Parts: sequence; structure tokens; C-alpha cells
Amino acid sequence: MSKLNFLFSLFSRRWRHAWFYLFLAFVVPLSTILSSMQVTEALPWLDLLRQGAQIIQLSSISDQEEVELGQQINQQLVSHQIQLYNNPDLNNYVNEIGQRLVESSDLANISYTFQLVNDDSVNAFATMGGFVYLHTGLLRFADNEAQLASVVAHEIGHITNRHAIRQMRQTAIARGVASAAGLDRSAAVNIGVELALSRPNSRQDEFEADLSGLQILENAGYAPIASVNFLDKIRAQGSSVPSFLSTHPAPSDRVAKLEETIEPQRANVGNGLDEAAYRQRISSLG
Repeated sequence: MSKLNFLFSLFSRRWRHAWFYLFLAFVVPLSTILSSMQVTEALPWLDLLRQGAQIIQLSSISDQEEVELGQQINQQLVSHQIQLYNNPDLNNYVNEIGQRLVESSDLANISYTFQLVNDDSVNAFATMGGFVYLHTGLLRFADNEAQLASVVAHEIGHITNRHAIRQMRQTAIARGVASAAGLDRSAAVNIGVELALSRPNSRQDEFEADLSGLQILENAGYAPIASVNFLDKIRAQGSSVPSFLSTHPAPSDRVAKLEETIEPQRANVGNGLDEAAYRQRISSLG
């Protein structure tokens, strides 16, 4: 029995040693790998994740992503490029007109922001995500609320047709800053600010925004003739065409397109044509 116990004890010690060495063989390489990952691999992966969060795919951008991008573009504009006109009554008035038009648009599921820019030039522009900008000079130039609404509706038409997204994608490709993964968000913001201010819209985009805007205007209860009257007033200015129309189709071409679309018997049907009431609403402009 003593010999048998001795052999059993020796066998047990050998197996314990074998398990111990097996444990070391597994644990030591594993700890080395883990420590190596913490030093050399963890940070690059985090960086990649952060970078990935900053890349947007313009060909499949969601409404929420568009709004977020528009917010960043707006922040750059109001911080460095334009001066907002802070008049609560006028801001509320413009917002009332804008929200009324939005309800009749094809993209009413996002929040729209309508802002007045303190500038005497006759100008208006929009960027993605529902941001519309109107110069104080435009309010003075319009004869009535319906004319002002026709311009706002036109800018909403640009947004609903996602013209800014298309222009941004084309610009990014032309400049070689778009990758297979998409466009870096900071580059997108810079391009968005540039496009908002320079407005290099194509003839097709402008005609499309005109027709979409006309439909929005009429659906909101405004007299559709106002869109024609506003462009006629611009055409009467001759060579002094407002800057926001400088790269657009000629006002005469746009008027012709609109007149083809408007039913003559309904041209003056709707509201917003009272010039006295309009002048009263914008009287604080001076």
C-alpha cells in the first residue's frame, strides 16, 4: 500500500505541475496581448469611431442628419457671416408666414427656422434642414404679404427638393474632398456656408423651386398672382437685379413659366394682397 500511495502522490504532483504550466502557457500570452492592445490598439480604434461619427453619406442622408447639418451651418452663418435683425414683432410676423407655408409643403415633418437678416439689399436664401433667411431690404421691397410669402415659399421649395444637399455633393466631388465613405462633417459645413451665401443654383433648380413655391403659396391660401407680380417688379428694376437673382434664370423666363402654371381665373383668388395692411405690419422697419 505504501508503494501504491507513493506512485499516486507522484502522479498527482506531475498533473498539478502540468496544469500549472498549461495555465501559464495560456495566461501569459493573453496578458501580453491585452496589455499590447491597451497601448497600441485601443486609442486608434477610438479615433476611428470618432472619425466615423463625423462622416456623413450625402446620398442617403436622413431628415435628422440634414437638420443637424443645417444647425451647424446656421451657427457658422449667424456667428461669422450675417447679422440678424432682432425685432420680436417682425420676427414673429415672418415666422407666422413661414410656418403657414410649411404646413402646405412636402417636407413639413422637420422644424423650420425663419430669420431676418439686418441688410438693406433685396435678398433671401435658405440652407438645408429648414433654415430660411430674409433680408430686411426684401420686406421693404415687397408690396404686400403675398409677395413676401412667394419668396419664402420659393426658399422652402429649395429645401423640400433638397437642392442644397445635391449642390453640396456635386461641389465635394468636384473638389475631391468626398471619399467612398462620404464627406467629413466639417468640410460639409464649410461648403454649406459657402453655398448659402453664393447661391450658385442651376436654372433647373430655380424653375423647380418656383413651381414648388407656387404650389405651396396657393395651398396656404395666398393669391398666386403675387409670385408673378413680385418678379415683374424685379424685372422693372432693369439692370439692378437683386443679388439673390444674379445667377438665376431671367425674371422674364420665370414669369412665363409661372403664368403657364397659374389658372387665370384663380390668379387673384386668395389673401395677402392688402398693401396697407402689410405696410402696417412692417412699419417698425422705418
